[in-house]
Amino acid sequence: MDRYTLAATCHFGLEAVLKREIFDLGYDITHVEDGRVEFAGDEEAVTRANFSLRTAERVLIKAAEFEAGSFDELFEGVKEVAWENFIPKNGRFWVSKASSVRSDLFAPSAIQSIVKKAMVDELSGVYGIKSFPEDGEEYPFRVFILKNKVTIGLDTTGVSPHKRGYRLMQGEAPIAENLAAALIMLTPWREGRILVDPFAGSGTIPIEAAMLAANIAPGMNRDFNAKRWDNIVSPRLWKDCEEEARELIKSGLDSDIQAYDIDGELLKVARENAARAGVDKYIHFQTRDVKDLSHAKKYGFIITNPPYGERLEEKKRLPELYRSFGTALKRLDSWSVYVISSYEDTEKYLGMRAAKKRKIYNGMIRTDYYQFPGPKPPKRLN
Repeated sequence: MDRYTLAATCHFGLEAVLKREIFDLGYDITHVEDGRVEFAGDEEAVTRANFSLRTAERVLIKAAEFEAGSFDELFEGVKEVAWENFIPKNGRFWVSKASSVRSDLFAPSAIQSIVKKAMVDELSGVYGIKSFPEDGEEYPFRVFILKNKVTIGLDTTGVSPHKRGYRLMQGEAPIAENLAAALIMLTPWREGRILVDPFAGSGTIPIEAAMLAANIAPGMNRDFNAKRWDNIVSPRLWKDCEEEARELIKSGLDSDIQAYDIDGELLKVARENAARAGVDKYIHFQTRDVKDLSHAKKYGFIITNPPYGERLEEKKRLPELYRSFGTALKRLDSWSVYVISSYEDTEKYLGMRAAKKRKIYNGMIRTDYYQFPGPKPPKRLN
């Protein structure tokens, strides 16, 4: 099998979580930078990473890396790469995204155009044709330029892995599935412990918790670009990976996962999403205002994504909402609380000081993940 350097991308601030996931899959980490973790692997690693990584945004095969301080150098650097190792004669190929940070090269559209022209130039010499039919499978590439270092990756994933396939409908400000999974994995919560999301919305956090507890692979019910690349990844490996993932699913969970929201119609959406994910039997849904939050048991977990107030009229309501939330939290005995929010007065109105805050970018929104860990339960409850 060919060996590759693979790059898994993620939300800024979650590199450590993704790194741990990749390590747990059995692969060696080769490099970590903002929003990206690189690791060594073969074609089987392409299938397993896409199928199994809960916190990744996509998985790329690193096709090239070189320095370029001008567009001429960019063209020549791309032309030096053996693109026939990735693109067949009839392959449809293009640069789906280009980004440039602190570089002499800018203008994404110009970068995309030059890279494509250089690819065509190199492949023309190999295949002996000047015009490519591009009527075969799709091979999208992504270009990242940081301080004139050019990295080109082949996108094996396609639609971002945060789209698991279960969330056909969503609320007004949903949290991405891979971010929800990361928030859970940043806590000590695990199967058998109580988990409540009082702002469940379309159900993403409870669903991801249930999938994690049941060990349902996030890529189980979705497609990937590389599934059609038999020149790179054997179709047999995708089948083997899916069979392995199905065998690892747990049944008969001891779960206490609860999804609350004041919007009953939105909770119907959450139930439907959970059913598509195959975890609706593990989640209790209830229409409930956050001020009525309560639970008789000790040592539970709150993991939630409350409103941020991105619109001015919503922001005016946030002090009372967070104050009510904080009052309710004080009624919970020995619970741990984890809240992601961009609201700068979160601690003030909750009436609690976080033990730790982790900066995370939720899309383009800079948020903090407020962590209020409670006491550890007796060992018999661990």
